[in-house]
Amino acid sequence: MHADLLADIGRCILVSVALAYVAHLIRQPLILAYIAAGVLLGKHMGFGWLDDVHSIETISEIGLILLLFMIGLEMDLKKIREAGKVVTLTGVVQVTVCAGLGWLFFRWLGIGGGQFDALYLAVCTAMSSTLIVVKLLHDKIELDTLPGRITLGVLVLQDVAAILFIAVQPNLQDPRLLPVLLSFVKGVGLIVMAFAATRYVLPPLFRRIAKVPELVLAGSLAWCFLVVAAADAAGLSRAMGALIGGVSISTFPYNLDVISKLTSLRDFFITLFFVALGADIPQPTPGLLLAAVGCSIFVAFSRYVSVTPLLLSLRNGHRVSLIPAINLANVSEFSIVIAAVGLKAGHISEAAQTLIVLAFAVTATVSTYKISYNFELQRIYSRGLKRLGVRDLDQTETLVAAAHPRLMLLGFAKVASSLLEEIERRAPALKERMAVVDFNPEAVHELRQHGIRVHYGDISHTDSLRHAGIEHAEIVVSTIPDHYLKGISNRHILQLVRQLNPKAQVVVTAETLTSARELYAAGADYVSVPRINAAADLLPALEKLVAGATNSDREAFQAVVKQRHEIIP
Repeated sequence: MHADLLADIGRCILVSVALAYVAHLIRQPLILAYIAAGVLLGKHMGFGWLDDVHSIETISEIGLILLLFMIGLEMDLKKIREAGKVVTLTGVVQVTVCAGLGWLFFRWLGIGGGQFDALYLAVCTAMSSTLIVVKLLHDKIELDTLPGRITLGVLVLQDVAAILFIAVQPNLQDPRLLPVLLSFVKGVGLIVMAFAATRYVLPPLFRRIAKVPELVLAGSLAWCFLVVAAADAAGLSRAMGALIGGVSISTFPYNLDVISKLTSLRDFFITLFFVALGADIPQPTPGLLLAAVGCSIFVAFSRYVSVTPLLLSLRNGHRVSLIPAINLANVSEFSIVIAAVGLKAGHISEAAQTLIVLAFAVTATVSTYKISYNFELQRIYSRGLKRLGVRDLDQTETLVAAAHPRLMLLGFAKVASSLLEEIERRAPALKERMAVVDFNPEAVHELRQHGIRVHYGDISHTDSLRHAGIEHAEIVVSTIPDHYLKGISNRHILQLVRQLNPKAQVVVTAETLTSARELYAAGADYVSVPRINAAADLLPALEKLVAGATNSDREAFQAVVKQRHEIIP
């Protein structure tokens, strides 16, 4: 039996790695490859190469516990508390509306024969994939944009909603007030005990074992399984215990070290979890496949209905209102976990679980490309909204009436924020003759508060630049490097400005010396290379330190930093 189990694990890992490499080449989530490996190895649709599926399922449960423990570890309670009202409201409305619409949709669809199929499907399709979305937005350098921050905030609130659902899962079969209240009391008690331990008991213990790095990881795992055992003994789900264990020590200074060391261990077990899940998927009927396509369409539709109108009503413009909906149009890997727990508890049918897995596969595949081209899709959808009479900010906001701008900034990011501060301090007269073009509603609002003429628009669109009066500007400046620009480059900006205003002096930004030379050759009047400017600023400070200078320069610069009140801090 042991030899068979080892052979089965070996087959799982080999096939998973092979398919994961293919998935990486075609830019698909690796979770899809692991599920596909299970399907290939399983007896329902594959070759039946797994001799001891039940033992693998038992081992894979460790992966589920580690996954939820790490989700808890990575959950920053401070960020949840500090989330702005726009993010909080969007997250609450998105989860509530999507779950409500989902319940109605799946009740009408009539999937499976499980008692809670519609409820589980509604909850699972209301959640979006943190793993896929964050990875793609990180690769595109969009996490720190306003649409990126809204997307990330909604994902965090979705995780909170999923945790609340997991907390009530054990009592779905007996939803009477007393059992639910008792379960709630047990859950609160477990949370209170866990956080009390992490405040009074664990800190001194972890300080002692922190000198031995291996013990920090072992101690964290011991804490995880202790809370899991306590939850199990209290009649709560093990998943709930793992989440509470992770969240309770998420503020420890050893948090990042534990996450980095635990990642490889989690990845091994979670691979087996998704392989075992794939091996258990029954062969879907044509009707179930059609339902999966319909479910995927519903997921995308529900995101636009729940997210876009709300953000538009909060005066965020088409771009900020559409892109989070595009980013969130997928099903979460967390949903697969919830469905697996629900099937094991007898709450849902195999058909419902299969539908969730298939919907995850479809939406994850499509979403990979939708997020990669979210700005292009947003422009298409924006044109449709305008035809329907939904006005964008550039149609409702006008520039402050004044003389034509002498200096125009195309895009407003960190360097532009610092430049504006310098202008306000050292050349205030120039401020009266400058204008900014940007599509970030927050920046537009703050700039107007500073008395700056600003036009809401996309700097890659000729119409936006013309409406801003670029043909009258004497100096046009782009301070944003190419890898942060969307749908345009500094070379393209240079060409656009030369077409619209041949007499203007154009300042652009380059990240490499080769790009700087090319921009000068293309006719730029000045090319800013941030790394050269940073080095020129750093050298005098280094020379003073080498000469044994005191901390006077440090204190002087600290005072300068404290005195600056930039729009982008």
